[in-house]
Amino acid sequence: MTLRVFNTLTGQKEPFQPIREDSVGMYVCGVTVYDLCHIGHARSAIVFDIIYRYLKYKGYPVTYVRNFTDIDDKIIKRANEESIDWQEVTEKYIAAFYEDMDRLNILRPDVEPKATDHIQEMLDLIAGLIEKDRAYEVDSDVYYAVRTFAEYGKLSGKNVDDLRSGARVEVDERKRDPLDFALWKKSKEGEPFWDSPWGKGRPGWHIECSAMSEKYLGPYFDIHGGGKDLTFPHHENEIAQSCGCSGEPFVKYWMHNGFVNINQEKMSKSLGNFFTIRDLLEKFHPEVLRLFLLTNHYRGPIDFADSYLKETVKMLDRFYELYGWMADNRQLKAIPAEPSASAKIKKLFDEAMDDDFNSAQALGHMNEELRRLNKLRTELPTDSSEWSAFDRDAEGLLSVGHLLGLFHRSAVIFREESMALKTGGQEIDVDKIESLINGRKVARETKDWSEADRLRDELSALGVVLEDTPKGTVWTIK
Repeated sequence: MTLRVFNTLTGQKEPFQPIREDSVGMYVCGVTVYDLCHIGHARSAIVFDIIYRYLKYKGYPVTYVRNFTDIDDKIIKRANEESIDWQEVTEKYIAAFYEDMDRLNILRPDVEPKATDHIQEMLDLIAGLIEKDRAYEVDSDVYYAVRTFAEYGKLSGKNVDDLRSGARVEVDERKRDPLDFALWKKSKEGEPFWDSPWGKGRPGWHIECSAMSEKYLGPYFDIHGGGKDLTFPHHENEIAQSCGCSGEPFVKYWMHNGFVNINQEKMSKSLGNFFTIRDLLEKFHPEVLRLFLLTNHYRGPIDFADSYLKETVKMLDRFYELYGWMADNRQLKAIPAEPSASAKIKKLFDEAMDDDFNSAQALGHMNEELRRLNKLRTELPTDSSEWSAFDRDAEGLLSVGHLLGLFHRSAVIFREESMALKTGGQEIDVDKIESLINGRKVARETKDWSEADRLRDELSALGVVLEDTPKGTVWTIK
């Protein structure tokens, strides 16, 4: 099956055919570094991480660029609130961003440019727009003249006349049209600034992505991504800037991930339902959050609630239980980087992901395969010739999880990290627990029921929950 992607620009799925055979360029709008990242940032990062991983798995030579917006009104406001330099703010939150993303097993993009390192590229682009009469300067501010770009609105489906009649913008008599947007802003007293042909100032938000994407990927590249909220006006304005200056189409495939809602409401600090990644990782393992955000198709909304995360915990535990069992019983040394071509799951996984990166459907196939394998391992005789096929299929299942960024810890480490979360970071004496469980096993085998009950009570007092299965006793922490 040919890889197909949904293109926001055309409103339909299209076969993925890169512009050039020797490279695929992908640019994704990054964060404005003035605060900690929230769950919405996590979703966008994970979505484009699996797209990046899958494209590489399919053999595409991808150059992935994701930027940092490190100059902005919010950054200046935060610096003033904390009485520190604006660069201290950006350095602090870039470091926090990497810490959060690393915990979620997000691969680093190939290029991670900062806006303030590319001021000259922005100045050159603005000068080009002025030269083509698509931008104009007024009192050291520079604005893009929206009506000079006939295709404005083609990405979002918005009509310029409708936008103008309903424009909720402050009246600025200096603008030719209320819809015109800032490319360069004259600096106010005490604000950071850079020299320009139009006076001291700083760039507008939209111009930075046009300048940085062109520098690293050229004037026309394959994929531009970001959250659905960026479709208008940010990405619409990028098209106007880049196409208006270069005359090139700019981007072939526009891709946007859906929103994260909290208990069916939009996430908002004012509603008290705002969660940073760090808030969530105090309660849930990073792989739980990653897996949860892959359970819905990336283009649709996803509703967040603690109950959904708890269900995801159970799902992930089942995969890791197989992983641990394989390591203990089938001499699994390491999960293969890619699934065996003969593994049952590979074809189903590829078909799902080839259909616009449908991770939800891929996970559905993975859960079905997990159930099949768990049934088999309780039924197969020890000397069965089918164990070799079982090993191949189990390793295939775990390796497709690797392609989603899952199962990158050993089963033992995952279990220890999960236990630490359940106990609020208190140390768990695994050796003691295992010793008590073994003692209980011996007591049950010798029919010393009182001793078996005593050991169960001792384990319960330690917060240990036991489950006796045909393959032995499984334990977890309450």
